[in-house]
Amino acid sequence: MKAKILILANSVNGLYNFRAELVEELLYKNYELYFSVPHHKSNEKVKLLEEMGAVHILTDINRRGINPLEDLKLILEYKKLIKEINPDLILTYTIKPNIYGNWVANYYKIPSIMNITGIGTSLTTKLKYFVKPLYASGCRRADTVFFQNEANRKLFLDNNMIDEDKTVLIPGSGVNIEKFKPLLRENNDQKLRFLFIGRIMKEKGIEEYLAAAELLENNYSNLEFQILGSYEEEKYKELIENHSNVKHLGYSKDVRQEIKEVDCVINPSYHEGMSNVLLESGAMAKPLIASNIPGCKEIIDDEVNGYLFEVKSALSLKDKILQFVNLTKEQKTEIGKKSREKIVREFDREIVIDAYLNEIEKLI
Repeated sequence: MKAKILILANSVNGLYNFRAELVEELLYKNYELYFSVPHHKSNEKVKLLEEMGAVHILTDINRRGINPLEDLKLILEYKKLIKEINPDLILTYTIKPNIYGNWVANYYKIPSIMNITGIGTSLTTKLKYFVKPLYASGCRRADTVFFQNEANRKLFLDNNMIDEDKTVLIPGSGVNIEKFKPLLRENNDQKLRFLFIGRIMKEKGIEEYLAAAELLENNYSNLEFQILGSYEEEKYKELIENHSNVKHLGYSKDVRQEIKEVDCVINPSYHEGMSNVLLESGAMAKPLIASNIPGCKEIIDDEVNGYLFEVKSALSLKDKILQFVNLTKEQKTEIGKKSREKIVREFDREIVIDAYLNEIEKLI
């Protein structure tokens, strides 16, 4: 009889984009796999996971809401589906599945693995007084908690939210180094292109990115600052449209096509678990510039495969951009080569998959 694994998450996008290889490996190992997400069967990525052999379950989740009645409804939904499926192990991702999924897993005495992929604003704003005890109670009920960087792990330990022997440190979600590899560039004009990938919102550092672009607008006409992602906060739409050196690319089904056409990828985020944007871009041999924060600084060796700048500082970002601009073509190529080497050495997704398999086999 096949062992059953249930995945609880608040987005099918992250599940497919960063964990498809894990899903594939679990199915190959003959596990029966279910995934609960707030997306219908018509969703393209739901279809792709189903085609692989995983079973889809639609579960409504308000990712950002703090309505107790909505959350109670989610807990009851989790109780119902866990009782019906009776899984041998539960994997949880993102805050609400991490908390409520582990409550219900513990209630039914089912082993569980929680994943802290980043702390976001929930533990850095006034929300922390509400979220911290909830997260701590979820951690107490989980058997294993994966962290993607040491700073997040230390935050949970220092706040007595988790026992150290439950923690496992992994190199983010890893990256598929066969899928993300250097690709031939098609556009060979004289422009130097930078790329921001992410939801367009303050927490992702869009203000600093735009401010740095503005500081360089008049004196460096050959620079283009691209943005790939959807508007989470509409107020930035007009700002982006008003910059002559900024170009919004919209949304992409395959970010490799945009990454291959640029000279450097910039991540000005305020917080990360482990930046998938940097992992994927580095694997494609791109030089990297990012905030000097956990989740970015593990990926960038400063002045080796890119540059780290002071978080929330447009001036610091501008200085690092200029440092890169003033390199020779050969130096830029060498930095990109170092990026690829580091990602292959330290962040191959196979390392992450092996960590999951080890814990799963221990718990089932």
